[in-house]
Amino acid sequence: MLMDSRDKQVQLWKSFSYALAGIKTALWSERNMRIHFFVSLLVIGCSIFFSISKLEWLFVIVAIGGIFSLELVNTAIERVVDLVTDDYHPLAKQAKDLAAGAVFIYAIIAVLVGSTIFLPYFFRWLI
Repeated sequence: MLMDSRDKQVQLWKSFSYALAGIKTALWSERNMRIHFFVSLLVIGCSIFFSISKLEWLFVIVAIGGIFSLELVNTAIERVVDLVTDDYHPLAKQAKDLAAGAVFIYAIIAVLVGSTIFLPYFFRWLI
């Protein structure tokens, strides 16, 4: 049976609602996701305050979007590993550690991007 365009639209909206439910779950249940969220609000506030350039906005958006995306993937990996086994297993630990390491590396990159963008504005504002 073929789906009409209305059924496809309903499926599309359902998939969006599932994605939003995942984001909401992560924000409510994951401390690091909340930290990233509040830091991103601070960064957006600074971006508006300093009137950063369009190119700088692009870097800020990629940094924020990347860290949220990686944190969601990290959380998903942790949940799947926890679902598969309650017992300690070295490979389960490695999977969780590797995913956390990816978030950590991207967070360092995001801090470097933010420092490169905002430190000159901050020093000009002080002087």
